[in-house]
Amino acid sequence: MLTAVIPVYNEAESLGELQQELAAVAKQHNLDLEILFVDDGSRDSSWRVIHELSTEHANVRGLRFRRNFGKAAALSAGFDAARGEILFTLDADLQDDPAEIPKFLEQMNAGFDCVSGWKKVRHDPWHKVYPSRVFNWMISVLTGVKLHDHNCGFKCYRREIFDEVRIYGELHRFVPVLAAARGWKVGEVVVQHRSRAHGVSKYGFTRFIKGFLDLLTVSFLTGYSQRPQHLLGSMGLISFGIGLTGLIYLAVLWVFAQIYPEWNIEPLHNRPLLNYCLGVLLFGGQLISTGILAEMLVALQVRNQPMYSIREKCGILPGSAEDRAT
Repeated sequence: MLTAVIPVYNEAESLGELQQELAAVAKQHNLDLEILFVDDGSRDSSWRVIHELSTEHANVRGLRFRRNFGKAAALSAGFDAARGEILFTLDADLQDDPAEIPKFLEQMNAGFDCVSGWKKVRHDPWHKVYPSRVFNWMISVLTGVKLHDHNCGFKCYRREIFDEVRIYGELHRFVPVLAAARGWKVGEVVVQHRSRAHGVSKYGFTRFIKGFLDLLTVSFLTGYSQRPQHLLGSMGLISFGIGLTGLIYLAVLWVFAQIYPEWNIEPLHNRPLLNYCLGVLLFGGQLISTGILAEMLVALQVRNQPMYSIREKCGILPGSAEDRAT
């Protein structure tokens, strides 16, 4: 079974048409498709439309939040409630074309675990297109996951990914990065991007600011979540070393000032360099201390959460629960 998880926020006008398109694709390609709408606190009649669709069509289900919690929360709720082994995510504004679903399935059958859409030709204003391209380039460079369109909401996943990858905040766009960091195979497929037919965009300029901050979070999670001291400690040692070097230099000047008073060396307390060196030295010490605390938190986390991803199992391993049961 396939499940299309569709976050909804004030999209009442497009939901009926979207359901018809999804049903047509499912019928044409003989797909067992479940449609799961998640109403993220809509203030229009979206929930009424979802309720009517679920009454008229057995494969349509709906969830409704008490208020607007954000897209990541809507997707998480949808993933938890989905019945399918393959999960699709697409927006409710009709800009994602359901006719592209077979392309995703071809890639999944080719061995990929996560397939991201690439809106190669976009029908958005230039002030959204060009910053998005720069942002996608930054994500690919910093994370090593080479995708042209990390922001695309049209994606396909194996359900098992979300047993290991949890999303919160605004990290939904980084699921392929988080999945790749745990060894899942990530691919990409070109999809058609349609112009918005109803409503208005829910994202403004602040999306890029929040996205950049989330990118820093993901870069840390994928690169240093199990060894935070390697990052914080390295930065701390560099900062500590710079500060210590500066203080040694000032100490040497002080010694020479005592030995050779005729040189008229300026007193240390009048030198701004002293304050800078002390500040950098203390900052380095704080980074190292923070790294140690982070390592202790990771050590506690390891006790409750596996830090690996198993792809397959074969037989019964000696000493396992299955072995003891026999």
